Amino acid sequence: MSALLARLRLDPFTLALLTVVATASLLPVRGAGAQVLGIVTDIAIGVMFFLYGARLPREAVVSGLTHWRLHVLVLVSTFVLFPVLALGASVLVPHFLSRDLYVGIVYLAVLPSTVQSSIAFTSIARGNVAAAICSASASNLIGMVLTPVMVGLLLSAHGGGLSLHAIESIAAQLFLPFVAGQLLRPWLGRWAERNRKLLSYTDRGSILLVVYGAFSEAVVGGIWHQLPVTDLLVMVALDGVLLALVLTVTTLVSRALGFSKEDEITIVFCGSKKSLASGVPMANVLFAGQAIGVIVLPLMLFHQIQLMACAALARRYAARVQTPANESKQPALAA
Repeated sequence: MSALLARLRLDPFTLALLTVVATASLLPVRGAGAQVLGIVTDIAIGVMFFLYGARLPREAVVSGLTHWRLHVLVLVSTFVLFPVLALGASVLVPHFLSRDLYVGIVYLAVLPSTVQSSIAFTSIARGNVAAAICSASASNLIGMVLTPVMVGLLLSAHGGGLSLHAIESIAAQLFLPFVAGQLLRPWLGRWAERNRKLLSYTDRGSILLVVYGAFSEAVVGGIWHQLPVTDLLVMVALDGVLLALVLTVTTLVSRALGFSKEDEITIVFCGSKKSLASGVPMANVLFAGQAIGVIVLPLMLFHQIQLMACAALARRYAARVQTPANESKQPALAA
């Protein structure tokens, strides 16, 4: 039992998310307090994307662009394979899955990959770290534009279509701060790198603010009375199946196309992640006025499932027999 609990242990950020959800369930913010929280949250999100732009190394992106076959496969997995698989969940609506949870699953599927965890797991598994940096960064850059467009295309029939106001909000709240951070990187880049750990708390704090506001609104609207336990169980199962299918497909395709083991690792980890850091703030803009708490629930669960599954997978990759030849090819994390 202790071994099982050790495998299922939650990371600190997930524990913080669960604490915020519990707090919002017991002490939801209302009225004028909710309006103030909304303003603070918008400012925090803008700061988060500004700092992300200041931290993103252009050199890493440029140096990895030559490995285009790997990057194309990661992007296809992120923005094509995931949505195609997620759309299959429509057969469960409305008998086994609510409309809002289905919207949440499809929204999860069109999000970009993570940056930190994709690179970290690739490094642990002794994969191509330089390519992981490039692929994960490119996925997030492309996702800032492509994710809202795909939300409009795939969810227009389910009340999640893309409006002109949503486009303006994405540009003002997410894209412009990011661009500003990139432009100021020559002056802020080294400072941001030195304080990466401190700034990570800013990122996570912004997400926690969004989650608290979203779930407060959902609790005031009666989310826990409207959400059947069966919906939650089906959603968890769908998240697990979705991740398992993507991990399997990316592994088999990378091997069939003749990629090296190091490149396979990068493709598997970068192509199977979904970014909570980008997804929660973007949902706050794209689904304003809708049941945001329910819509981001599949993403929050997927976040923990992907961490546990990929941590185990990374350990298995790292434990494979290393020959002197391929050990010498392993890139350093600082690449």
